Amino acid sequence: MSVRTATASGAVAALLGACVLLPATQAQASGAHDSPVVYAHRGASAYAPENTLAAVDAADDLGIDWVENDVQLTKDGVLVVVHDTTLNRTTDAEEVFPDRAPWAVKDFTAAEIAKLDAGSWFGPGFAGARVPTLTQYLHRIERNRQNLLLEIKSPEIYPGIEKETLRVLRTQGWLDRGHVKHRLIVQSFGAESVKTVHAQRPDVVTGFLGTPTVAELPSYAAFTDQINPSYTTIGADYVAEVQKLKGAHGKPLKVNTWTVNDAAKAAEVAGFGVDGIITNNPDIVRDATR
Repeated sequence: MSVRTATASGAVAALLGACVLLPATQAQASGAHDSPVVYAHRGASAYAPENTLAAVDAADDLGIDWVENDVQLTKDGVLVVVHDTTLNRTTDAEEVFPDRAPWAVKDFTAAEIAKLDAGSWFGPGFAGARVPTLTQYLHRIERNRQNLLLEIKSPEIYPGIEKETLRVLRTQGWLDRGHVKHRLIVQSFGAESVKTVHAQRPDVVTGFLGTPTVAELPSYAAFTDQINPSYTTIGADYVAEVQKLKGAHGKPLKVNTWTVNDAAKAAEVAGFGVDGIITNNPDIVRDATR
């Protein structure tokens, strides 16, 4: 999987990971898998600063081929990969721009955000890591031959973010048949945002982040392919109810749950029959659910 220079043992592990994980990805696309698909939440964010290219690479080094991220729009309309709607938790924005409180992403240009250190808060070994643009992020996961679970973050703050997200995906080659069919999912907590993505690009696989009631599920199935709830809100019965229904592409709705970080909970949630688990610790969850 990894194309970076590796030690001999790392290269062997990567080769073995590629041999095992490629069929798993194909199985995920068809729905015919025994173990849940593992998604690296904001990259392998237990091991590298979240949503940075280092976290993408950390997931790749672990043999994880699905990464999850969050996208937001800058003041000048550039998509950047960052979780919080403010910059001060995961960058040095307070020090670099002390007079710009509350340091909202939407109030900064892409050039200003590019100046920020997005790694030192996590550890000195990551000093100088940057907040990537979506374009930069796509280049890295393409280089690593990884797949993307993309979350449109806080769409109510960013009118038109769905159109811009699809535009960038298209210009970077991520809306061709191969990517759309096997390597891309777009999700959001905003139902209207998911509906918009489905309306603009009906071929794209979509997910709704939340736990609709069983009675509400048919209305969601009209525009989404996945119901992606917190693990704290589900059990086997709910998962079964979701999977009874066919989603927007005529296949059974899937359930990808979040954010499960320990082996015991991962095994329990896998026992519910979920299709995927989103986690900061993808190696632990993968090993616990094999």
